[in-house]
Amino acid sequence: MLKEIYKEAETRMKGAVQALEEDLAGIRTGRASPALVERLSVEYYGTPTPLIQLASIAIPEPRALLIRPFDASTLRVIERAIQASDLGLTPNNDGKSIRLNLPPLTEERRRDLVKVVHNRVEESRVAVRNVRRDINKDLQEFEKEKMISEDDRKRGEEEVKKLVDRYIEIINSVGSRKEKEILEV
Repeated sequence: MLKEIYKEAETRMKGAVQALEEDLAGIRTGRASPALVERLSVEYYGTPTPLIQLASIAIPEPRALLIRPFDASTLRVIERAIQASDLGLTPNNDGKSIRLNLPPLTEERRRDLVKVVHNRVEESRVAVRNVRRDINKDLQEFEKEKMISEDDRKRGEEEVKKLVDRYIEIINSVGSRKEKEILEV
């Protein structure tokens, strides 16, 4: 029973780390990355669709993205979605594809992005701690229902604490890696 609880806790904590990594991939750094736009929601026949499902995204130069729609009729819709997003990029439409040029980040903008990274990292830490709280609550319930002993509960809480410490360390390393990437000139 305890192994199942640990497995559930670890799965939920991995999910928090994965969500953080996906979230941070969308934060702009000095280099072009398809992750900046691939999850961008585009209105396609009345349905919000991720850009990655509507177009191929290439990196022809270190500071440029080239978006080639699979269906030429979606070019205008994709262009509007990029303009409406918070990316702060101006799309250049040549009739067949859209080119996005990424200007170098200013020092002030880099600091703002680092603050955003810190907030997202803290949200992930909170998510992991919430998992710990939920699991500890489950362990206490099991002890009340005489499904496990007090020693098993204490051992379980100790094991979950180790798990939380390990995942918070992983979250911190993901955050510091992204921070270095942003501050790199």
